[in-house]
Amino acid sequence: MSGMPLLSDTSPVFVGRRGQLRLLTDQADRVRSGTPEMFLVGGDAGVGKTRLVNEFTATRPAGTVFTGACLQLGVDGLSYAPFTAVLRQVLRECGRAPFEEAAPGGIGEFARLLPELGPVPEERPENRGILFEQLLRLFTLLAGDEGATVVLEDLHWADGATRDLLVFLVRNLDRPGTQIVATFRSDDLHRAHPLRRLLPELERLPGVGRIQLEPLSREEVAAQTRAIRGEDLTPTQLDSLYRRSEGVPLFVEALATAETCPTDEDPDLPDHFRDLLLEPLSRFDDTTWTVLRAAAVGAVSVTVEHEMLYHAAGLPERELEAALHTLVDANVLRAGQTGYRFRHALLRDAVHGEILPGPHARLHLRFAQLIDEYPHTVPADRRAAEEAHHYQAAHDLPRALQAAWWAAIRAGETLAFDEELAMLERVLGLWDQVPDATERAQGHTRAKVVSRAAGAALDAGRHKRALELVQEALTELPEEPTDDETRTVRAVLLRKRGQARSSDMSDHGLFDLVRALETHPPHMPGYAQLLAALAREMVLLRKDRADTPQRRLLEELARSGSVPRALAERAIEVAGRDDTADRCGEVEARILLSDLLLEAGDVEQGRPFMEEMVRESEQMANPMLEARGTANLGHYLRELGHHAEGLRVLEDSLERHERMGWASAHRAFNHQNQTEILFEMADLARARELAERAAATSPTRSKLHYIQTVLARIALVQGDLDTARRAAGPLGDRSLLGLHRMNLLQLRSLAALETALAEGEVAEALALSRTLMERVALEESAGYTWPLLEVMAEAARQGASPQVSSQVADLAARTSITGSVMPAYAASVAALAAEVDGEDATDPWKGAVVAWEAVPMPLHLARARLREAEVVAAGDRDLAVRRVRQVHETAIGCGAVPLARAAEGLARRLGTGVTEQAAPPAAPAGLTARESEVLRLLAEGATNARIAERLFISPKTASVHVSNILTKLDVPNRATAGARARRLGLA
Repeated sequence: MSGMPLLSDTSPVFVGRRGQLRLLTDQADRVRSGTPEMFLVGGDAGVGKTRLVNEFTATRPAGTVFTGACLQLGVDGLSYAPFTAVLRQVLRECGRAPFEEAAPGGIGEFARLLPELGPVPEERPENRGILFEQLLRLFTLLAGDEGATVVLEDLHWADGATRDLLVFLVRNLDRPGTQIVATFRSDDLHRAHPLRRLLPELERLPGVGRIQLEPLSREEVAAQTRAIRGEDLTPTQLDSLYRRSEGVPLFVEALATAETCPTDEDPDLPDHFRDLLLEPLSRFDDTTWTVLRAAAVGAVSVTVEHEMLYHAAGLPERELEAALHTLVDANVLRAGQTGYRFRHALLRDAVHGEILPGPHARLHLRFAQLIDEYPHTVPADRRAAEEAHHYQAAHDLPRALQAAWWAAIRAGETLAFDEELAMLERVLGLWDQVPDATERAQGHTRAKVVSRAAGAALDAGRHKRALELVQEALTELPEEPTDDETRTVRAVLLRKRGQARSSDMSDHGLFDLVRALETHPPHMPGYAQLLAALAREMVLLRKDRADTPQRRLLEELARSGSVPRALAERAIEVAGRDDTADRCGEVEARILLSDLLLEAGDVEQGRPFMEEMVRESEQMANPMLEARGTANLGHYLRELGHHAEGLRVLEDSLERHERMGWASAHRAFNHQNQTEILFEMADLARARELAERAAATSPTRSKLHYIQTVLARIALVQGDLDTARRAAGPLGDRSLLGLHRMNLLQLRSLAALETALAEGEVAEALALSRTLMERVALEESAGYTWPLLEVMAEAARQGASPQVSSQVADLAARTSITGSVMPAYAASVAALAAEVDGEDATDPWKGAVVAWEAVPMPLHLARARLREAEVVAAGDRDLAVRRVRQVHETAIGCGAVPLARAAEGLARRLGTGVTEQAAPPAAPAGLTARESEVLRLLAEGATNARIAERLFISPKTASVHVSNILTKLDVPNRATAGARARRLGLA
């Protein structure tokens, strides 16, 4: 083949992959009118992922494909790389209009990723959620009528922020038109690779599919080689090429373009794939290789700009252009609008790996310098990260540290906290090797840099790493600093350690926050924020009865006057109006004061105060504080019995934030509070829909715990025990008593107890009730304690336990009562206690029904009416029948299946229908009337002797009935039969 023109080393014919191409095309057509979908396209390096995607996108209408690639070198600190490329394409092709439409009121958070759009907004952790929301809106807008395909290449190189944003989009895109296609290398996914953990999570989501590209077959390799060479290989040559290339298209190309096509007898055939890729390049002259090496070093962000390459190569322009023509014609480089990229990342890696150490360092240093000299050639969002990479590779440590510092600042501006942390850790790794490190880090001492890194770790949810960083910094600072600056740094580190420990579901940071307050000079910035943080921690903290160090500390704080209200008032007093952190601390403190007023039942003063704080948060453009205020207001209005008002507050807030593009920052929190209100108002279908949506998109473990407890309670009322058990989690007190947040402990315990009773595990419910009352000071937080008291009282009734009933009564006497809901709970608790004590419970239950009638909680009213009917059935059948029919109507209306069955069971025993026209319900599961009575007693835990006594039959006859019941219900034992009885409404 010597003397032939240069061969095309990319097949002009698309070989194979027709089925995969059809899958992509069908999906793109589907999403135009259906829900958004995604394909993950995986395969080993060189197998043809990019070619498949390019062939597919070439068929799409103009202006509907937006493409971005992750960085070849995985440059630390450069976040959202593929999405930034997509946004830049949108700006280039569509102008600013789509961004302004997606971010009402201006350009919004988009400037974090594209500085050319305008100044970067003020940095707050919650703005990350707003950025994601606005990107979601942008992609929905881009879809239009024709649909949009977003291609994300080389996901195996994705930074953490890119992965987080991708998951958010896939979970939340719900309007027609958007298709996402993401490629990744399967062979790069080592065991600890983050994408390896992410892929299964993505594939479990609706609308996400996977295409796994395999090597070409022998026939397809023959077709590819024929298209490249213009002639067929001999069978021997084809066998050799297929065996050597293993059917990988990239390696087929490299072998097929060799001057002499390989055979089995060819002793010079390279065995290493890098050599395969480099062998066709050996024909290039020295000038061309100079340009090629410079391009390999400069292609940090996929593309190397022409101007940068010109200055880096150091060649006359004519020689540079000639070399570039050679490389482009040989399809080694591909020309873009202003620069060049390698045909394949493996080819770039192969060339880069051939550069000797000396030239390698010099080229990297040159590119770093060129970014300073010609900043317009590199987008602003990439400069610092690329400089850091080049200086590090050039072993210029002082400038590498300085560039890494600025890359960290840039990552923080984009709210890419993992990348900010990575770059700050690089700064810290270089610190001891750079004498003027403090000056290069804008005057920040090492302790301040560590503190900033710990903050990034906290924002990223990496609490363990935050603890490690803070601990390291604290050991380097004096324990008793004498100057205000060092004292403040140490106090901030202690505060962050406390926050990290508080975020851990099994520990708390009260001691650190108290120590931080003792250390922090009151006149230094951040003091108000610290006061507010400590006050909030004290309110949320679980209070134990045991004599623990935590309890002693709380008592000591109380004796000194440092109670939450006093701390919040002090935060308001000392807040510096010109300090943003302290201003936020002041508003947080005011919200906390409003919480305390509302918790005490003072709606008249607490509600206007809270609404004022919400307005101030709006003026500060702080959506998270605003959301916290409205969510807390909705929560307390629910606790006080103002359910409709609470729901309206939450819905109005979310609607406003939806319009502003802010909602994603706190939607799960808002939905959790909405779900509780809807559940108590008996709108079960909507409550469950919201709960499941919030659980699917909940960004943090703590929020997921909260929403799952509500989901468990909804599922129980609907009769879905399987979902309830999964959502409620384990019943054992070990997992529950490890929780340090009082409200979470109460909610999880409530769901666990209700689930246990529904499953017939009365003994376990009693044991957990005793443990909770003996070890936790539940009276300290009345809102969720009253529902707990009611379910524990019900466990005492079902288990005939005077001991637990007495404990419940003692705790109820110590627990405050406000609003209209808590008195109703108190009435139910008293009526249940009367039953356990063997007293006439008629009047207590009548009183409980009256109390629940004053509250907009239909299911709770129905339960009280059902117990009243049970109690009065013998003496006032007419009232019992009326109550049963009311309960059944309520249960059927809202889908409360177990409650409806319970009403039917009682109607059956009363010999009446659940409506005036209906006949008495038939016994379920083929049971006789007598067997139904025996089963009801079984559910109460009665022995055969007790059953015989109650029904005036012999113990032997009772035993026969029990055996027949177990057979008909197909259950193994009496306990399971009792649980089944409750599901069937017989108990």
